[in-house]
Amino acid sequence: MTHAPTIRRASIIHAYSATPEDHWFGWLASRLEEDGIRTTVPALPDAEAPDADRWAATVSAVVGVPDHGSIVVAHSLGCLTVLRHLWSIPEPWQLGRLVLVSGFIDTLPALPELDNYINRDIDLAQISHRIDRLSIIRSDADPYVPTGHTDRLADLLGITAQIVVGAGHFLESDGVTSLPEAWAAASA
Repeated sequence: MTHAPTIRRASIIHAYSATPEDHWFGWLASRLEEDGIRTTVPALPDAEAPDADRWAATVSAVVGVPDHGSIVVAHSLGCLTVLRHLWSIPEPWQLGRLVLVSGFIDTLPALPELDNYINRDIDLAQISHRIDRLSIIRSDADPYVPTGHTDRLADLLGITAQIVVGAGHFLESDGVTSLPEAWAAASA
C-alpha cells in the first residue's frame, strides 16, 4: 500500500506593528516557495493595536489543525499568538516544524502597552510533544524582547535557542532583510 505524500505548506506570522511585507518575511516566503512549499503570510488585523481574539481568529484560519506537512514560522508577538492557537486546538494534531524568532511568553518591559495581550494563560507542556521539529532563534541583544525571555521560552519547550549575533529584534531597521537561519529550520 502506498501513501500519498504529505503536502508541505508554511505560514509566516508577523509581529506587533508589522505587515507581511516587512523585514524578512517576504524573503523567507520566496525561499520556501522556491523549495516547493506553498507559503502564506497573512496580515494580522490592526497590527499597531493588536487584539488577542482577532489575531487568534486569523492565525486559526490560516494554520488550522496542523499536520506533519505544516510549517509555522512566527516572529515576536506572533510567536505567542501561534503558541496560544496550538494550545487551543481540541483535537489531536502534530505540527511538522515550528520556528519561533524572538519568541516570549512574559511581559516586555520595553512594550508595556502589550501587557493585556500577553497576560493570558498558556500551558506549553501540552504543546512541545506535538511538534516534530522545533527551533527558537534569538539575537544576542534584542532591544524589545530580553534575551532571558526567549531563553525561558526555549527552556519551557525543552530546547536551547539558536543565537544570531547582531540581529537586534530581526527588523529591517536592524539590517535584517533575510534570515537564513529561519529558512534552514523551516525547510530542512
